[in-house]
Amino acid sequence: MIDLVAQLLGWAPLLLAGLAGTAYAWGAALERERRGWPARRTASFLAGTTLVVLALSPDVDAWADRDFAGHAAQHLLLAMLAPLLLVLGAPTTLLLRRLPHRAARRLGPLLHGPVGRVLAHPVPALVLSSGGLVVLYLTPLYELSTRHDLVHALVHVHLLAAGLLFTWAIAGPDPAAGRASVRARLVALGVAVAVHATLSQLLHAGVLVRVDEPAQEMRAAGSLMYFGGDLIELLLALALLATWRPAPRRADTQVPHRPAGAG
Repeated sequence: MIDLVAQLLGWAPLLLAGLAGTAYAWGAALERERRGWPARRTASFLAGTTLVVLALSPDVDAWADRDFAGHAAQHLLLAMLAPLLLVLGAPTTLLLRRLPHRAARRLGPLLHGPVGRVLAHPVPALVLSSGGLVVLYLTPLYELSTRHDLVHALVHVHLLAAGLLFTWAIAGPDPAAGRASVRARLVALGVAVAVHATLSQLLHAGVLVRVDEPAQEMRAAGSLMYFGGDLIELLLALALLATWRPAPRRADTQVPHRPAGAG
């Protein structure tokens, strides 16, 4: 029974990525004919679904199992780069446009209610994404994931889901209720960068981490996560800054002071 659940969880992201890519492409084509839809968003989302499929493909999964550097590459694709491309496709905006008016109105309270406000805040997303990495590498969780298929599949699901949530909270173009200020999101991104860089260096040195892999693979994985993570986080920062709009300057409505005796 456990093996069956593990297989279903292992295939779920692949199936969902395929279905999401197909549905998005169909909806984007219809919306483009009706009111217009940016081709760059379609290309971004489809590239993201392709990376999810690639990261979880049998060849890449086998590489990750036999080589810790392959695990690092899979981590970067699944938890960082694919979520960035998927989120930049603005799938929620497209969904709201394509849904019937009544269904879209029902979805609105969920997006703008308490749950939506919590999910849109960067702190919970930071805890799930960066905190999840700390738990993965500084506790026996990684070792368990190499010996139990169910844990292995759950780790993959968590990496993708946490990556999507963090990317959306930081730089998602979709509407979100109570989205944090750009300054707060930059701070959260800075903390994520620091955590990811620290873990990469600990893996490279083989210090404090609960990962029992050959030293050469550890060094290669640490370097890949450090430099690859920096590049993707830079892209995320640029996406965040692209959403920033300076507040309009308010006109001075005060009556100018007139010197005594003037006029």
